[in-house]
Amino acid sequence: MSQDTEKFVKPQAGYTLPVFACASAIAALKHLLEPDQTVQTVSVNLIQPDEDAAIPVEQVGKLPDGSALGITRSDPGDNLDLTRNTPVWAAVAWGNENSTELIQLEGGEGIGRQVNANNQAAIYRYAKTLLVENLTPLLPANRSIQVTIILPEGRSLALKTSNAAFGVVDGLSLLGTAGISEPLSAPGQLAEFRQTVRDKAAQFDALVFCVGENGLDRAVSLGIHPEQRVKTANWLGPLLVEAALCGVRSILLLGYHGKLIKLAGGIFHTHHHVADGRQEILAAIAAAQGLPTQDVQTLLAAGTVEAGLAHLRRLDATDATAWVSDIYDTLVERIDTRAIAYVQALTNIQSHPNQPITVGSMVFDRQREIIAVSNQGRAFLRSLW
Repeated sequence: MSQDTEKFVKPQAGYTLPVFACASAIAALKHLLEPDQTVQTVSVNLIQPDEDAAIPVEQVGKLPDGSALGITRSDPGDNLDLTRNTPVWAAVAWGNENSTELIQLEGGEGIGRQVNANNQAAIYRYAKTLLVENLTPLLPANRSIQVTIILPEGRSLALKTSNAAFGVVDGLSLLGTAGISEPLSAPGQLAEFRQTVRDKAAQFDALVFCVGENGLDRAVSLGIHPEQRVKTANWLGPLLVEAALCGVRSILLLGYHGKLIKLAGGIFHTHHHVADGRQEILAAIAAAQGLPTQDVQTLLAAGTVEAGLAHLRRLDATDATAWVSDIYDTLVERIDTRAIAYVQALTNIQSHPNQPITVGSMVFDRQREIIAVSNQGRAFLRSLW
């Protein structure tokens, strides 16, 4: 290998947002307990995995109401993550003597609300477990605390996500099932994803490309062999090409319509920092199918494609039309066509007519209900069943 050859550097993992929220809370509680002690770093038991993480504390101090505020800064590692460097605050106050809970968790400014769960703060199971398990051992006997997590930039950052499509508004979620943020979107991670495709291709000539955890779970519920699943993150284009070069005969693209719709517009890296155009693609296909101009404009102005889908569903329910099936059936067929064209443009697979590769697609909504399946997607499923 020449000295000029770029060496592969394994991308660095970071930590998920709940870890920094927990670290801020630990720092604040320690300041309540020992105001004169300097807190520069705290240790967080990640629980999942079972290891400790040393998290730097940016600031900690007493507030006028007697509570303490701890501040850390998010570091997701080598990821294209919009929460990078965002401050994470935790205000900790002593609880009421009559409180039945040792630790009361609240979502402050920048923490999203779950509109489908009575506007509860979007602080999910792992984050709650992390906070309770790490803070409880630090509490004095017969004392309780109130912990308020605040993301000062959360409301503005949420506008750049599809959180609203999943029922979370006004902020970000403390979401995740583990403490380590694997660098799924870092460029260096692509080499590992390609190796996964090679390993799977050695076992199967048909693979299911799952976009995210929702896709992986939905594949299992469809009866697809777990080992045939490939988690793609945002690397759909390069992994389609890799699969074709490895001799895979058929691929099913399975994922949330808000991700896979990008392929219909020729976008094969689906991270929102790279390219978007989801509403534009949906509106263009709808216009081609004859949707009235006023409704096309509604799709184009929608905050998310989920909102666009909801509009189409309302039209169908009110006017006894079939816009959802007409538009989304066209959408998935276009995804297939663009995917095959992408593969053929970057390989010489078309020169091997005895081993053509087929691509089918299946898209679901935020409730994981299937919206549409392409003809090739149906053929793929029939071959497995």
